[in-house]
Amino acid sequence: MSGELLIHVIDDDEAVRDSLEWVFETAEMAVRTHQSAIAFLGALESEAAGCIVTDVRMPEMSGLDLLLELQKRGVRMPVIVITGHGDVPLAVEAMKAGAHDFLEKPFEEARLLAAVRTRVARLSPRERQVLKGLVVGQPNKTIAWELGISARTVEVYRAKLMEKMQADAFADLVRLAVLAGDLDG
Repeated sequence: MSGELLIHVIDDDEAVRDSLEWVFETAEMAVRTHQSAIAFLGALESEAAGCIVTDVRMPEMSGLDLLLELQKRGVRMPVIVITGHGDVPLAVEAMKAGAHDFLEKPFEEARLLAAVRTRVARLSPRERQVLKGLVVGQPNKTIAWELGISARTVEVYRAKLMEKMQADAFADLVRLAVLAGDLDG
């Protein structure tokens, strides 16, 4: 599975895991479920790219503890924290620990899918233009010519895109862009 973009759902409630798995599969996203943060961390070595959707309150290791452990390990996958017991202090704590979003159960499917796609929303219009060219397989020189910029500038944008989209490889960047859908924004 190395290199495949996966949505990792971590929740101790089997019904929630099954429901979220169905939501992501219906949206044609690859998904893997984990019954605990410990189980996810055990499988992490082979799971290089993706997005994590985790519950906060779980036995053994909470979602917040998972966020801290991921930081310690240098894992840069975005984490969306979900909870049935949300309050402002908990949301603030999750965001300070590195969560990209915080959703209270029950949440609308569309909101969850939008949270998974938030990385593209942070891109500037020019970054989206460069990404669009990369996704369709254009070389840097072609993108540069079409946008009226230098090939070196395209290389700089490409590096920024990799960082902002938290992609470890070019293939991951393309998968993220395809998952996000419309790059025109």
